[in-house]
Amino acid sequence: MTKVIGLISGTSVDGIDAALVEISGTDADIKVDLLAGETYPYNPALREKILEVCEGKCVSMEEFAFLDDAIAVAFANAAIAINRGYPQADLIGSHGQTVYHRPPKKALGTERRNKSALRQGLEITNSQSPILGYSLQIGRGALIAHLTGIATVSNFRVADIVAGGEGAPLVSKVDAYLLSHPTESRCIQNIGGIGNVTYLPARTGKNWDEGICGWDTGPGNALLDLAVKQISGGTKTYDEGGAIAAGGTPCLELVEQWLRQEYFQQSPPKSTGKELFGPGYLQQCLTDAQGYQLSPSDLLATLTELTVASIAREYRTFLPKMPDRVLLCGGGSRNVYLKQRLAATLAPVPVLTTDEEGLSADYKEAIAFAILGYWRQLGIPGNLPQVTGALSAVLLGEIHHYIPPDGVS
Repeated sequence: MTKVIGLISGTSVDGIDAALVEISGTDADIKVDLLAGETYPYNPALREKILEVCEGKCVSMEEFAFLDDAIAVAFANAAIAINRGYPQADLIGSHGQTVYHRPPKKALGTERRNKSALRQGLEITNSQSPILGYSLQIGRGALIAHLTGIATVSNFRVADIVAGGEGAPLVSKVDAYLLSHPTESRCIQNIGGIGNVTYLPARTGKNWDEGICGWDTGPGNALLDLAVKQISGGTKTYDEGGAIAAGGTPCLELVEQWLRQEYFQQSPPKSTGKELFGPGYLQQCLTDAQGYQLSPSDLLATLTELTVASIAREYRTFLPKMPDRVLLCGGGSRNVYLKQRLAATLAPVPVLTTDEEGLSADYKEAIAFAILGYWRQLGIPGNLPQVTGALSAVLLGEIHHYIPPDGVS
């Protein structure tokens, strides 16, 4: 058995989810036992700085380096805390904090032009499209390894992006080996700041896994959290249990208008982030809503309905067939109103949580990055090319080994 700590802070920037797990097996036969799970909130000042950077505020390189280190220190402290009372973990898999995500452009002609420009050493201007996607997670693994004394795998997305992929979602292979079922098809729906899905066909036949697909479905909690912060004047950061939204009435006309956004028309593989579904998008939503005289509860109910309707529409448009069961995880799985609305919209498909399959809904993403770190150490590819759009399966993450000072064993 290998003890691994998984660490992640999602696009909601709520705090650091930490999971200490024992892992055995390799890939298809992998077994995971959750020993401890906890969420460690960011220092409020650090959280505000992260949100400012995510929202595009300009900072100097010195400030950015300080932020990178401050996040790494917070992650290292979370790892030390979750390990307390247990023998020291063998490995840490740290996703870090995403501060920017740009999906790749898919127009072949544009890619060819840009490759030619790069080979000639020409500058790529804003009017030209990038060849590869770009995704930046900070909280450097080298410092986490140095502070904890534990080898740390980080920077998971880059290898998939280099292979032409979206760099997201990365947890689909983990979903496949932990949550697939012999006779029923399933959707594993994570609802963090952004929503993502893994579709798992029934585990029948030798090549069942070739039918797996997945992508980012659109906004999860991101717009809701931003709206709550604005409505409450900063006194609240989220709608606990969906209680405020539950007191309102969604404006379905607005939801249909918002669903015409280009992202929802794009076929998978695809990924997104708060660069699209962030403050600018919320302000457009608020502008669109001005003529409808919505109360704060109505607005939150309407934004919740956007998350629900986008998930349902993505399933009905892009899945090979509707699943037999949906399993929720992430912070949105604790939003009672959102879960009720999703269940009503997807009926008769049952909507449960991964808790009911023995896998913590709160810490599934942290567990996943513990497993991805474990696979990296074993030399096992962690991505699924049919999900991310990569040209091949690749090893994910960079390993940072702890090197003790001279004379220290």
